[in-house]
Amino acid sequence: MKRGFMLAAALSCAAALVMGCSRDASGDRAAQPVLGFSQIGAESEWRTANTASIKSSLAKAGIQLRFSDAQQKQENQIKALRSFIAQRVDLIAFSPVVESGWETVLREAKAANIPVILTDRAVDVSDDSLYVTLIGSDFVEEGRKAGRWLLQDTPAGSGEVRIVELQGTVGSAPAIDRMEGFHEVIDKDPRFKVVRSQSGDFTRAKGKEVMEAFLKAESSKIDVLFAHNDDMAIGAIQAIEEAGLKPGKDIKIVSIDGVRGAFKAMEAGKLNATIECNPLIGDQLVDAVKAVLEKRPLPKRILVEEGVFTQDQAAAALPGRKY
Repeated sequence: MKRGFMLAAALSCAAALVMGCSRDASGDRAAQPVLGFSQIGAESEWRTANTASIKSSLAKAGIQLRFSDAQQKQENQIKALRSFIAQRVDLIAFSPVVESGWETVLREAKAANIPVILTDRAVDVSDDSLYVTLIGSDFVEEGRKAGRWLLQDTPAGSGEVRIVELQGTVGSAPAIDRMEGFHEVIDKDPRFKVVRSQSGDFTRAKGKEVMEAFLKAESSKIDVLFAHNDDMAIGAIQAIEEAGLKPGKDIKIVSIDGVRGAFKAMEAGKLNATIECNPLIGDQLVDAVKAVLEKRPLPKRILVEEGVFTQDQAAAALPGRKY
């Protein structure tokens, strides 16, 4: 009888380890909190660095991580969030693929008394109490910074400036906001005209493909490329070179993210400027998780510090870049 009891206890402990249950039968939290995190995917250098930062910071803080890669599909993220709810994790964090379509699953998390933290991107919901806070960048301001750089880099009295735009994933917060901020600045100056604008889905391959189409479609000269992220810009650089043109000279290029690949392209004279979008938010996520567990108030928006980098800064800044 005693042996049977011990075997049952051992099996119970093993099951608990496999399931990693974060709460006991009474609903109390375990000593080590569990965070369920749904990442968009691994579509860019930025996203890879973002994931690494989150995993590293959570591990150092002793927070268990249940990680899910959505492979850039909203339906995968919704399934992951529902799985986290079923597992009774202590908190959920996720970076949403698109802004809309989250109301139902977030209400399910709220009904289960599981707080939700947004990272990197916002959601469009009717009730902002469905999430605790958003940790990330001001995408509109990033677009403004790209527009301001272009204004400052364009000599006074120059003629029409023809711009092509590589948008991010359709319906995503950074694509919507970066476009808004960029146009807010350049549309005030009649010299600037966006002649083509299409999604490159934040990927290098798609950026190259769409830039090839832009170059074929435009009989007139393209003066500037504005890319919503560096990976698309790097793909576009390949297309520009294959067309027999010099990126950074024949076509000026400004993009957003500030990844190492962008700094290497600037150092080579192929990219003119990159607007930083800092992916290293792991420590801020840990701080937010601790605040939620300790029932301390948090602001609805937690911003990260970011800058603007140009070709003349690239060589000096590159060795110190962490992503």
